Amino acid sequence: MFNLRKKAFKKFDFILLFTIIALCIFGFTILKSATLSYSNPNQYLKSQVVATLLGFVAIIILILLDHQFLGKMYLPIYMVCIVLLIAVLVAGTGDDQWGAKSWLYIGSFGFQPSEFVKIGLIISLAKFTDINKESLNEPFTLLKVLGFAFFPVLLILMQPDAGTAMVFIFFIAGMLFVAGVKWKYIGHALLVGLLSLPVIWMNLDTYQKNRIFDFLDPERDPLGSGYQGLQAKIAVGSGKLFGRGLFNGTQNQYNYIPEKHTDFIFAVLVEELGFVGGATLILLYYIMIRRIIRTSKNCTDLFGSLMCIGFAAMFLFHIFENIGMTIGLMPITGIPLPFFSHGGTFQLTNLICIGIILSVGLHREGLSFEK
Repeated sequence: MFNLRKKAFKKFDFILLFTIIALCIFGFTILKSATLSYSNPNQYLKSQVVATLLGFVAIIILILLDHQFLGKMYLPIYMVCIVLLIAVLVAGTGDDQWGAKSWLYIGSFGFQPSEFVKIGLIISLAKFTDINKESLNEPFTLLKVLGFAFFPVLLILMQPDAGTAMVFIFFIAGMLFVAGVKWKYIGHALLVGLLSLPVIWMNLDTYQKNRIFDFLDPERDPLGSGYQGLQAKIAVGSGKLFGRGLFNGTQNQYNYIPEKHTDFIFAVLVEELGFVGGATLILLYYIMIRRIIRTSKNCTDLFGSLMCIGFAAMFLFHIFENIGMTIGLMPITGIPLPFFSHGGTFQLTNLICIGIILSVGLHREGLSFEK
């Protein structure tokens, strides 16, 4: 028993765990600053702390659980995901406030099913791909896998939540690439994507088209659709090297930054802690992504490896899109920043992902595979 414990201790990724703890503490600090000017600031930090504590309880449970058990449950998990997304279409709310019917309420308790579906689809797709790995590049099998992967995406687009759908498409593509899909199929997918752009454009809402126009010309409507991006960039620019000081950002404390506790929290960070603060956060994210990819590479079963790649791709898209839209490198979407943006469902699901990754690293075993 002692040898087993010692062996498990050596496998455990303490660097990843400590990085996540640092990100959460850093996030609490910036969230407190972002909500100081609100009428009831404590409720935001309190709900974030509660979600984080629940997330770390989930991490402990998942560490003790062999990730292969999740693979055995992939079909029930997938079906629950589909039921949740259909329930959102039938009884969801949020279209008046956010332009998408993406929230479900059970009494006074509200949550975003798409956040849990991200985890469920990554688990299910990883296992379904593992089952079909021997014939993955045969047209019928590949179409079957693509149908399995993109049916939930279609339901999300019907909400309509294009930003979340983009996250799904990115991690699906990353998982299938690592699984060994041939380049010719990747080329075909890119061609279909390009040809579908006119159809996608015609189906965008006016506010979505305005976000793209504002991305191309940031000063076209500074008091209307371009206000969010312009104020965020003013905040980032005013931070300079070391920032205005924690809790002292004028754009932040005078509420010039819209959605500053969620989508634009990076602007709060850089205004108050400057380039140094922003670079520190990016460094922590780099360590996190690197450790997840390391776990994937060291995993000896395709199922565990693909799950890690899916989670890494999901985190990477959130980080790149959120920071990119804040500094004007990407169009504005409602994509939050992991471990920083306020949101109990988002925080909890991110920590569940970390728990699964740590479980993969701790319980990895089986035959190696080749791409």
